[in-house]
Amino acid sequence: MHHSDDILRLLLGAHALTRVAALDTRTEAPSAQWRTLVLLRDHGPLRIGDLATLSRVTQPGMTRLVAQMADAGLLERTVDPDDSRATLVSATDAGTTALEEWLGVLSSALAPRFADLDEDEWRTIRRAADIVNARTRVAEVAR
Repeated sequence: MHHSDDILRLLLGAHALTRVAALDTRTEAPSAQWRTLVLLRDHGPLRIGDLATLSRVTQPGMTRLVAQMADAGLLERTVDPDDSRATLVSATDAGTTALEEWLGVLSSALAPRFADLDEDEWRTIRRAADIVNARTRVAEVAR
């Protein structure tokens, strides 16, 4: 087995965990909504095009999602002070609160699946999460 196989197994496991979480929480909200709020939390206000790129959706798709989320009070749109033709998107207080509540629901839903792990396994998960987060942040910054 190669290192790249281990990374692929981690990626596929994360995707499976995401699907399980969606099923366990029975949420009606699209995953793109939560992904958008996480991106805005982590990066601050973004142009719609940049948000679309980071989220890996089309710009028209992100424009529609942003409009729906703004109508729901989760996001706000403002004119980019550096380019009046561009729109900046940011999370509202309600959006940030909704995200924190969702992360709590998600954590509670997944906790029983991992309740039998010992401290060594938790340290391994924590270390893997730290490594993945550090490597993905570097990739996002490089864009």
